[in-house]
Amino acid sequence: MHVKNTAPLSLFSLTWPLFFDFALHFLTAALNTLMISRVSYQGVAALSVGNMVFELSITLFSFVSIGASVVITQYLGAKNRATASDVVYSSIGFNLMVGVAAALGVFFGAGLILHLMNLPVELIPDAKLYLQIVGICLIPEAMAMCLAAGMRAHGFTQQAMWVTLLMNVITFAGNLLLLYGWFGIPQMGVAGVAISTVVGRLIGMTLMAYLFVKYTHIPIKLSEIIKPKKHLLAKVFHIGLPAAGENVSWMLQFMVVTAFVGLMGDKALAAQSLYFQICMFILLFGLSIGIGNEIMIGHMIGAKQFKSAETQMYRALKIGLILTTIVAALAAIFGEKLVAFFTQDEDILLMVGQLFLLTLLMEPGRTFNLVVINALRASGDARFPFFAGMISMWCIAVPLAYLFGIHWDMGLVGVWCALAIDEWTRGLTMLWRWRSGRWRTKSLILA
Repeated sequence: MHVKNTAPLSLFSLTWPLFFDFALHFLTAALNTLMISRVSYQGVAALSVGNMVFELSITLFSFVSIGASVVITQYLGAKNRATASDVVYSSIGFNLMVGVAAALGVFFGAGLILHLMNLPVELIPDAKLYLQIVGICLIPEAMAMCLAAGMRAHGFTQQAMWVTLLMNVITFAGNLLLLYGWFGIPQMGVAGVAISTVVGRLIGMTLMAYLFVKYTHIPIKLSEIIKPKKHLLAKVFHIGLPAAGENVSWMLQFMVVTAFVGLMGDKALAAQSLYFQICMFILLFGLSIGIGNEIMIGHMIGAKQFKSAETQMYRALKIGLILTTIVAALAAIFGEKLVAFFTQDEDILLMVGQLFLLTLLMEPGRTFNLVVINALRASGDARFPFFAGMISMWCIAVPLAYLFGIHWDMGLVGVWCALAIDEWTRGLTMLWRWRSGRWRTKSLILA
């Protein structure tokens, strides 16, 4: 009897679990920060620096999982399940090696890293302990990211979401015990948060492996994992490296733009920080639709259903734009009231209110960009988005942010106008690329 090891694919069934999965990942760091802020502000500072190093490592792992997801979907679309399984093994094997190297680097280099980041001397002991403990997470995290990518490529997005939810519950419960000292357990401060995080990730990775085998029917073969296939990794890198490069470039250009905001004073920085946190949740709508659409288009490309892929891209783009516009409109109406829960400073609230009006322009452009770029990647066309993104970020976003925000003294509104122009420029450029039809020749399984 034939066992079906892919889930039925529809944009909604793929997208809603992705949205909650990404939101839960975002909430993990926020949860830890909120809980330790009740204990000490020094702990918050130590935690934030440690999390920056952790997130940088996750970005390093992500290029393999992004590339693997696309390659797996194309092979599944071509009904080549054996090679799709080999891609899973090769990606896990490579990421495992990178994870071990990163964990060792963080563990033994924690002190040096913190000194290079100019952390105050009195905070280094706590931050170093947090970083060394959390560094253990990098090994299971590297593997879990590939398992999750493989499961999503097979259409099973709900299972990854439940694992993320469980990790958050374990971390929350661990913080209650080890941070607040419930049931008479000694309070461990920052170390307690780190231990809770590690335990949650280890249990999450174990459950992810179990669910992966159960739903995809691909057994975990250590002999295959420790011998990654170079020709398959080359296909993974073809997609993953440009995608990771684009993400890193965006992070760097946003750091530069934030430095411009720093010239405007602490209130401007505070306003941007509060606005950005809420924008991240709006972004999740476009991101989840983009990834869900990527999975569907990857299957269609593998099956050489190019017309269906084209129709699906425009359908997803239409849904994404409508949904994001509605959410952006709600943010424009209620965003300032939401920020008022965190601060009553009238200057900050005024700046945030202006930015939320700009959200009506900004977020649809960002969704436009996310949906079309992920569709191009799903087809195997990954290098064009990378180079176009680099040019737009560094030749449009950064110069215009300085011109509008600093030189013309438009403040935060000027900076975010520049970022909105960048998003729309990239989005329209990606649409031009898609309409050119060149993505039809980029299929990785034909390479």
